[in-house]
Amino acid sequence: MALAAVLSLGLLSGCAEDAQPTVDTATSSSADPKPTRAASEPSADSLASSSEDTDEEGESEEGGEGRAGSSAAGTASAMLDELTVKGRAPKTGYDGDLFKWRSDTDHNGCDTRNDVLRRDLMSITLKAGTRGCIVLAGTLADPYAGETYDFDRSANAVDIDHVVARSNAWQTGAFEFDEETLKEFGNDPLNLLAVSSSLNRQKGDGDAATWLPPNKTFRCEYVARQIAVKHKYDLWVVPPEKAAMERVLDTCDDQPTFAEDVDWPGPGDGDNVTTKEETRPAGQKSSSSGSSSSGSSSSSSDSSSTYFENCTAAREAGAAPVRRGDAGYGSHLDRDGDGIACE
Repeated sequence: MALAAVLSLGLLSGCAEDAQPTVDTATSSSADPKPTRAASEPSADSLASSSEDTDEEGESEEGGEGRAGSSAAGTASAMLDELTVKGRAPKTGYDGDLFKWRSDTDHNGCDTRNDVLRRDLMSITLKAGTRGCIVLAGTLADPYAGETYDFDRSANAVDIDHVVARSNAWQTGAFEFDEETLKEFGNDPLNLLAVSSSLNRQKGDGDAATWLPPNKTFRCEYVARQIAVKHKYDLWVVPPEKAAMERVLDTCDDQPTFAEDVDWPGPGDGDNVTTKEETRPAGQKSSSSGSSSSGSSSSSSDSSSTYFENCTAAREAGAAPVRRGDAGYGSHLDRDGDGIACE
């Protein structure tokens, strides 16, 4: 009996050991499929979490670039970011005449002032006998004011503005220019606009931090043009100037870099051109009278048959400076004999 009991207990133990692997196998194959797939494939929740992390990282990187000052390529803001920012240099040695404004730098036979007028005015009247150069009259759509003016050579209603003023240029790098670069800058069509005299004088030599056109719709283009000029000539901007430019450009929806065709029209060209003889402005004297009221007379070297009595009359007529060959030029006005009077 004892032997039978021992044998029976051994058989029962053997059956229990054989059954254990069966239970484990069944559990791993049917009772735990999800944990197995989760270990090899991300769940929907983990995919969402992973996707959110990736997006946040991407946004963070893009945001970091924006905070660093990057701008869309081809915009005025991007070009502004390329300019050096530092303090203003002293005005020591500055003289507007160093820029030789009104020189015929493109050798088309016309001085720069009349080149600007032929380009920027509408319904132009040219003076007969001047090879299509001198503008007597026209209409100006002033971009600074957003208003239209009649231009008359005998009245001083229109000026030519250096978009980046010569003084500003001098104090932001132009003091290092050689003579030819100064002359190029002073007569560059990119940097010149016909505008109303009153606003040009109001602006003076101000930069974007101290003066902007009253016509707010033109400010984006105005600032973009200033940036283009400074970029072309490797001039820098001072911190308040850059801050003001950025404030303007923030309102412009990716203002493109200024790339308009600004070249001068050829002599005789322009909008709706007509030609006529000039009527002598008040203040001019005929050389046939032999002298002015002050006793000065037109010399035989003067190429015009009339001359201004004095430089005040020339300025009031909007003709100053007056060059040898221009109507109104007289040697008594040209104190240094360089051919340019009432400078």
